Amino acid sequence: LCARVPAAVLAEVIKAFGAPENAQRMEEARDNACNDMGKMLQFLLPVATQIQQDVIKAYGFSNDGEGVLKFARLIKSYESQDPEIASMSGKLKAMFLPPMTLPPHGAGTGGVATS
Repeated sequence: LCARVPAAVLAEVIKAFGAPENAQRMEEARDNACNDMGKMLQFLLPVATQIQQDVIKAYGFSNDGEGVLKFARLIKSYESQDPEIASMSGKLKAMFLPPMTLPPHGAGTGGVATS
């Protein structure tokens, strides 16, 4: 596969996330998850996986979670060689992964203070 093929498929996947009905499905899943990481996995990931499956099955990937994983691994393998793919991959991840907020430096250990 030349790098153009994954880039084209990736562009199509991103476009699919922008389609009104998919954007609405993602919004509803996001609302249900309430920024809770566990709920994100429960509500958002299946919707995101389904949207990707609908696109990539036309390119010979199996129409299941395994197909999406293979597609993700393929994209990952091209990220270091192709800045366009790396950029689109980042854009795609931002659509269904919450922004990770790190605790401020030195904010304690998160444990319970003992007196």
